[in-house]
Amino acid sequence: MSISADNTTRLWTLVAKEFWRKARRRLRAGPAYRWRYSGRTPERVLIAPPDLRLADPQIALEIYYGRFPLSGHLVETGGQSPFTVEVPNRGWQRSLHGFRWLRHMRAAGTELAAANARALVSDWIAMHGNRISGVAWEPATTAKRIIAWLQHSSVVLQGAEFSFYRSFLRSLAMQIRYLRSMAREMPAGKDRLRARIALAFAALSLPAPVSALRSATRSLAEELDRQILPDGGHVSRNPMAVLEILADLLPLRHTYANQAEQPPLALINAVERMLPALRFFRHQDGSLARFNGMGATIHDRIAAILRHDDTAGSPPLHATHSGYERLAMGGTTVIADTGTAPPIDVSNHAHAGCLSFEMSSGRQHYIVNAGVDTYGIAELRPLARATAAHSTVTINDTSSASFAHSQRVSGLLGSPLFGGPKSVSTQRLDKPGIHGFIASHDGYAQRFGLHHERELSLSAGGSILSGCDRLLRAGKTPIRNDGRDLVSVRFHVHPDIQLFRDQKERLVLTGPDIDTWVFISPDIPAEVEESIYFAGLGGPRRSHQIVLSFKASEVSEVHWQFSRTRIISRLEN
Repeated sequence: MSISADNTTRLWTLVAKEFWRKARRRLRAGPAYRWRYSGRTPERVLIAPPDLRLADPQIALEIYYGRFPLSGHLVETGGQSPFTVEVPNRGWQRSLHGFRWLRHMRAAGTELAAANARALVSDWIAMHGNRISGVAWEPATTAKRIIAWLQHSSVVLQGAEFSFYRSFLRSLAMQIRYLRSMAREMPAGKDRLRARIALAFAALSLPAPVSALRSATRSLAEELDRQILPDGGHVSRNPMAVLEILADLLPLRHTYANQAEQPPLALINAVERMLPALRFFRHQDGSLARFNGMGATIHDRIAAILRHDDTAGSPPLHATHSGYERLAMGGTTVIADTGTAPPIDVSNHAHAGCLSFEMSSGRQHYIVNAGVDTYGIAELRPLARATAAHSTVTINDTSSASFAHSQRVSGLLGSPLFGGPKSVSTQRLDKPGIHGFIASHDGYAQRFGLHHERELSLSAGGSILSGCDRLLRAGKTPIRNDGRDLVSVRFHVHPDIQLFRDQKERLVLTGPDIDTWVFISPDIPAEVEESIYFAGLGGPRRSHQIVLSFKASEVSEVHWQFSRTRIISRLEN
């Protein structure tokens, strides 16, 4: 898809800003600035903040034997320090230098684990502590490391000699000063928010002047106001961002309380909004809906976060500012994307999935989006982000938004999303016994002169999901048969679901439980095609998709329906 002149201008403006930002970051990491990061060494760690992320003592044992399972990849060091091993996977390197794996040592609770943690931290200080360069000192990685070192300082310092104690605190103080200088130069998004969280943790956990805590608190509050939407979603529209930020904000709120300090009102309000937002994106099996960069869900991690949720009650049905709608009834959950693209500078993981939806029944997913393989190869990401990887409408096999894949740009910006829907209108159609909405977007208007309108309603106690997809032309003029009106309505089926035709030629979807869903489309014959489900815990899996294909000049409105039934015997091909 080509990028319009207006979007090209915005792209190169963003490139120029990022180039200048990176130049300033290089300057701040250079010799002229490095003296600013030296200074007084704190005498002690006042408090070790809690860590809500899951910990596994078995992983601590694996690390002891030189096996590092990080970021979806296992690397064996063969007795060497992991900081000397050449590993081309950048995600693995960032995880290594981020030190979140220290939580597994703490969970092990043994002297051996503590000694290993101390040895690895000592290795890092010796090899990277005084050389500000590379992955180890990327501001986002530094923020993770500061939080991890503070949270697990008790296990790192357990049984430590005084010289190591001082070396640890000296390095920690240097990293904090460095991050304080770099935070303002970081791109917009959750990494910059995490940097502000790390600096607030540091001001609370180490002896610091009152002015330092006030400054860190004020900067954190400003960043929260910029990034957390009124309905609790994140400005990137990625459900995973809500989970990740809560995993840091909840311990930070607890640390303020433990230090008898008043947390900023922005922090309190953000947490109270984000917890219901997390429940909004959650299916009944505990997984999060796969929109805008969301991959596989680690269910226990969500459960650990939601233990802190005092906002009891059912999840909200609207996320107006985030751009999502939810239908829920009788064990059936439908979550739909009804929003415009996020701001360009936080759109690196955004998808062209406008008006796509997911449907689960009980603890089983039936209709899904393809999601992303979080730790997989980068070459597959464009496929996962395309409209065709979502349960929605495509026109002429084209995405409703475009992505910047230029090699000149990707080194600076990644692959931001451009040219998506500028306007998405949504109206709820709830009635007694019915949850529903109607929404439309203009993502195809500029190229094909068409608007996509989708109407969904869940009724009969959650046993019937009715849908209608319409292709509309501005001014109600007829749609031309010009070869640019080929439409596909896609429904991606979860790979755990069996899909077959019954004796009436209806498509039947059966899961491991007794719930069975039947798909009918009276207007257009349904075809079954192959698909890929990227968001599996074990990586991409083969799956299927139901496809309705037609020409908008001949059929401008298509009705379809999923109805739940329960059958004892299953008919297979």
